Amino acid sequence: MPSSTSRRTVIKSGALLLALGVTGCTGVPSPSPSSGFPSSAAAAEPGATFNFGTAAQPLGLDPALSSDVESQRITRQILEGLVGVDQTTGKPTPLLATEWTESNEGRTYTFKLRGGVTFHDGTPFDAEAVCTNFNRWFAFSPDLQRQAPGSSFKGVFKAHADEPDLSIFKSCTALAADTVQLDLTRRFTAFLQALTLPAFAIASPAALAAGNANVLDRQKSGQPLSAFGTNPVGTGPFSLSSWDEGSVTLVTNSSYWGDRGQIGTINFMAYDHPQTRLQALLDGKIDGYDAVTVGNFDQLVKRGKQIVQRDPFSVMYVGMNQAVGILANLKVRQAIELAIDKETLIRRFFIDNTAKATQFVPPKISGFNNNAPELGHDLAKAKQYLKDAGYAGEELKFYYPLNVTRPYLPTPEKVYAEISRQLTAAGLNIRPVPVEWSEGYLQKVQSPGDHALHLLGWNGSYSDAENFVGPLFGEKNGEFGYQDPQVFSKINRARSMPEGEERDEQYHTINDQIAATVPAVPIAFPISALALSDRVVSYPASPVLNEVFTKVQLKP
Repeated sequence: MPSSTSRRTVIKSGALLLALGVTGCTGVPSPSPSSGFPSSAAAAEPGATFNFGTAAQPLGLDPALSSDVESQRITRQILEGLVGVDQTTGKPTPLLATEWTESNEGRTYTFKLRGGVTFHDGTPFDAEAVCTNFNRWFAFSPDLQRQAPGSSFKGVFKAHADEPDLSIFKSCTALAADTVQLDLTRRFTAFLQALTLPAFAIASPAALAAGNANVLDRQKSGQPLSAFGTNPVGTGPFSLSSWDEGSVTLVTNSSYWGDRGQIGTINFMAYDHPQTRLQALLDGKIDGYDAVTVGNFDQLVKRGKQIVQRDPFSVMYVGMNQAVGILANLKVRQAIELAIDKETLIRRFFIDNTAKATQFVPPKISGFNNNAPELGHDLAKAKQYLKDAGYAGEELKFYYPLNVTRPYLPTPEKVYAEISRQLTAAGLNIRPVPVEWSEGYLQKVQSPGDHALHLLGWNGSYSDAENFVGPLFGEKNGEFGYQDPQVFSKINRARSMPEGEERDEQYHTINDQIAATVPAVPIAFPISALALSDRVVSYPASPVLNEVFTKVQLKP
């Protein structure tokens, strides 16, 4: 890695969302409707073509069902939600809603909707359209939930219509064409922040119906999709032009209500190897790419390319499935934690300033526990723990993804090889199970199965501890086979507690209990970075990846 002095000459500062608190975001009326959205009436027609290199193809373009980074990168351009994210403060900002009020002790939110907005198919955006979307998400069937584990609705609202007593979603009511009311069964402190998730973007009701959005009868790159999931229709600044084997092309929405920026055409071009992305940038085939790796970093610095780093807002971990026999034994899980040398992994495979993780809530987020317990790295103790547990060489299948780079996992094959070496040195019998990312890796490791260990991570989408511990450890799931009713109850309680010291302490306790039972081993809070050509004047880097390309500024 270059010295910090040489890095400063080429690296632009990432967004500073994490440096600022998020207290007071919920229940506060929004800024004025025009805030942050200049009129495009006097702007030149967007005509630039922008080619962006991605680490993988999207898994689907229905944001309600696909939560992977590459899918969301594209759907953020096509569809919009009620609430946006301020790039500087991290607070909710107007998007399709211009203002809102909170009442009924945090159980009712009333939104005033932006007028004069239409979907790409020409149908009007109004309160009925909003309710069509919320009612659709609530009504997802158990079969659809199993087919699409990337759905975010349950993680936020706790349950769908098949378990109404468990859900915090109660109803959506169109009070007028421009006014919608959302009622919750109980308070959810981070509700407004959660609405900034791409999963809650509003789609055209006509397109949802025409595309049989809840019927996943199509296949693309091995993923089950609906017709709508291959051709989404929203209100965003870009619409889908084409999606083929190697790229996705978007074009500017001529009737967009906001600033359309400079770009008329975006080509998202997939390169599944870091070196091919780097070479495409050097050859002028792309204007920028995401997921810079340590190996790329030095080469980019030597060539004088721009590198934009994001503040850490993800956690990389080794997951353990307690449904697989021997891993139900706490001593074995603790031995795995003791065997892993996090410092070596971070030094070899992650960008400088990546921090070691001892918990799943990143630093600078309220609820981060400065004193979270950790066992540390101790190979001799790991061997002793295995002996004490009666481990007799049982085989552990270790799943890891191929041909992909994630913000939290830059080089999965290399990271797997090193962790596997460390675990084998402790006496564990590791069987590698490589799975192509594009062939359903996420579904395989997040569903019940024979995966004993797996590599994965979580990229936060909004600034609240709930967004990290809730989706991962808020209930039993197929990824970890984790059952701790006390932790589940505490996470559920923390969701509704008012912001402040008591809520933070609750998350400290939650972090302690998760660390003590080791359902997974947090490895790092990675720094992620983008590389850009000299053509790019500025890029809207965001820790939560809320990067809409109307804000990309290019040289004339």
